[in-house]
Amino acid sequence: MAAMPQQSPPPATAPRIAVTGSSGLIGSALTDALRADGTDVIRLVRRPPGAADERWWDPSGRQQETTAASIAGCDAVVHLAGAGVADHRWTARYKQELRDSRVLGTAAIAAAIAALPEADRPRVLVCGSAIGWYGDTGTDAVDEDAPAGTGFLADVCRDWEAAALPAADVGVRTVYARTGLVVARSGGAWGKLFPLFKAGLGGRLGDGNQFWSAISLADHIAALRFLLADEPGLSGPVNLTGPHPVTNREATRVMGEVLHRPTVFTAPAPLLRVVLGEFSDDVLGSQRVLPRRLLESGFTFRHPTVEDAVRAALGTES
Repeated sequence: MAAMPQQSPPPATAPRIAVTGSSGLIGSALTDALRADGTDVIRLVRRPPGAADERWWDPSGRQQETTAASIAGCDAVVHLAGAGVADHRWTARYKQELRDSRVLGTAAIAAAIAALPEADRPRVLVCGSAIGWYGDTGTDAVDEDAPAGTGFLADVCRDWEAAALPAADVGVRTVYARTGLVVARSGGAWGKLFPLFKAGLGGRLGDGNQFWSAISLADHIAALRFLLADEPGLSGPVNLTGPHPVTNREATRVMGEVLHRPTVFTAPAPLLRVVLGEFSDDVLGSQRVLPRRLLESGFTFRHPTVEDAVRAALGTES
């Protein structure tokens, strides 16, 4: 009797992940990486949808039913939306926008998730946060066990993370991705440094002794995808920074050496305060933040040092 031909198993349904802030530096890179693996990515937008992969959501929270309908049936939600910290001078009005775009938007997403029937809820919410949570740590190295610091950004981060609690309260695994300085050729705070250093106008900020906790864009995207995975199933705060924080003075040296440019210029603290206003306190502040939970969970950094990250951004890594 002839053997029956073996039938291939039916194709598995592609995971569906909703992303807010998909047009930003991190969101666009994450969307591209997920789609390359066959993930069905839904981009949540704040305007009328103009493409088949877009769904409207209301960051004010007033249209909760619409936001809930846009994420119903998704396996995960990655919430990255928020006004850029370094995009404008910190006037009272812009500080309010920085806070509201994070806190109200997160509250809207979390409330929409909580309002869904259990069968329609995502299994995980990865919510953007920042190492601003820790405030100025000086020379002290801190990890996820450290309490919130003081200052405007620390206050925003505390309220930002608290706004996601309704999702956690209904059993959705909720992760707070506390992001450091993302090293990218364009976009983000570091992207603004490359043109200056390429022109030979780069140099240290203030005395240069403040610690910077940076991560390459590729490692950041890999870490977000690590957090989305069922294993190791992390929840709560997770620092998305490289394992080797360096001082601004050291970062300046690395930039000069990699780009083969002098770094003789400095931006004195008084000048930064005139130009940047209150934001200068954070530019001059020190944050020596370690990614303990990522490392303990088995995550491997492709670009563990600042030099590795800078070379990766420029496409000159060995």
